[in-house]
Amino acid sequence: MKLAYWMYAGPAHIGTLRIASSFKNVHAIMHAPLGDDYFNVMRSMLERERNFTPVTASIVDRNVLARGSQEKVVDNITRKDREERPDLIVLTPTCTSSILQEDLQNFVSRASMDTKGDVMLADVNHYRYNELQAADRTLHQVVKFYLEKARKKEELPTAKTEKPSVNIIGISTLGFHNQHDCTELKRLMADLGIEVNEVIPDGASVHNLKNLPRAWFNLVPYRELGMMTAEYLESEFSMPCVDIAPMGVVETARCIRKIQQVVNAQGAEVDYEGYINNQTLYVSQAAWFSRSIDCQNLTGKKAVVFGDNTHAAAMTKILAREMGIKVVLAGTYCKYDEDWFREQVSEYCDEVLISDDNGAIGDAIARHEPSAIFGTQMERHVGKRLDIPCGVIAAPIHIQNFPIGYKPFMGYEGTNQIADLVYNSFTLGMEDHLLEIFGGHDTKEVITKGISADSDLNWDKEAKVELGKIPGFVRGKVKRNTEKFARDRNLSEITLEVMYAAKESVGA
Repeated sequence: MKLAYWMYAGPAHIGTLRIASSFKNVHAIMHAPLGDDYFNVMRSMLERERNFTPVTASIVDRNVLARGSQEKVVDNITRKDREERPDLIVLTPTCTSSILQEDLQNFVSRASMDTKGDVMLADVNHYRYNELQAADRTLHQVVKFYLEKARKKEELPTAKTEKPSVNIIGISTLGFHNQHDCTELKRLMADLGIEVNEVIPDGASVHNLKNLPRAWFNLVPYRELGMMTAEYLESEFSMPCVDIAPMGVVETARCIRKIQQVVNAQGAEVDYEGYINNQTLYVSQAAWFSRSIDCQNLTGKKAVVFGDNTHAAAMTKILAREMGIKVVLAGTYCKYDEDWFREQVSEYCDEVLISDDNGAIGDAIARHEPSAIFGTQMERHVGKRLDIPCGVIAAPIHIQNFPIGYKPFMGYEGTNQIADLVYNSFTLGMEDHLLEIFGGHDTKEVITKGISADSDLNWDKEAKVELGKIPGFVRGKVKRNTEKFARDRNLSEITLEVMYAAKESVGA
């Protein structure tokens, strides 16, 4: 039934495939019916990949169901090992393999006898975890697999790097602006005099995973991906973790101060306060912009924020703390991490919403009637229907959110990009006034459907014309008040008389 609705996070095997295809020279085998192998097309299109995505679908058909799956899966693993020579083949569970109750670990053990590369099972419960949780668990399992392998062979380095160094954990294919953020984080680390030891999983070789313990600390910029790996490295190798997402002026400074504390505790003597001050004053324009007359025009305007934990929490803080914008609702679809999100945003917004029901989220946005929305592509579609502008800040996303140009959300350049996104997402007074004078640039009829199915009332032709005469910045409110008036009175059609009666009922 869930598949009848838009999903904020995909099924578990998508998360596993994201990790496998992010590593260099790693191949994934997915045992699934024909039609479930859309990941290859999706990744090639969204990431504009020039190379083939290293994922093979081992198709389940009637012959497989009759004879059993092991022979076909093992044949596919050994064939890909022979053809592609990957360092690692990851067998990915799917809902089909769970339904068939296949012993995938047995398949892996059998295939390992005939392959030159490593073979491992991504041990993820397909019914319990979503895409983000599965990606986090798969990365942890791959890292643990190779560190334990190096330990058995006594190839595990014991010494730290001579200079302060960091592992950046959680940069992945299909992540929201991940490549741009990674470039900005590398630049930030270079400015701080910190060497980048490894970036995982994107572009990393599994053979280099044994070098992870050499870093002085781990940086996990996204809470959704990398936390399990960082916790494992901390427990096994006593590696400290910095898990503050450097988004916005305040949080970027807090992240840098935490890095300073971590490296000084290990024998370094660094002071980054001068760097923070210089970047805030001269490189980032966000702090200056927040005090400008342009940004002051946004003070007190209402906004709704929704997305994954990392981006929704960061954007809520930026809007409320740095730009003076009133966040009436902040929400996330990461229900498994609800406590952390509430703790992060509660003091910066009026209401917190934890949900993965896009219909309920659309209704909440309609109820608050914000001046702007900052959310996923789903919220952008909601905004289109309500005539409310929306800035996209988190996945799920469309190809337009994989920009060719450089648009990080993290670091000091990220503060500039976010300030532009926020400012350009609001329909300002003069712009709205000019649109009304010149008839706007959108000539389609007024959309009268509501967000929920139960608000789909019929408007007759005269009522539509009258609604179209109302200025755009209040049209949505009038429409929703009229529909509420009609539903309360069990009216199925909205006419001019109903509109006038609704207007009188609110004393307008």
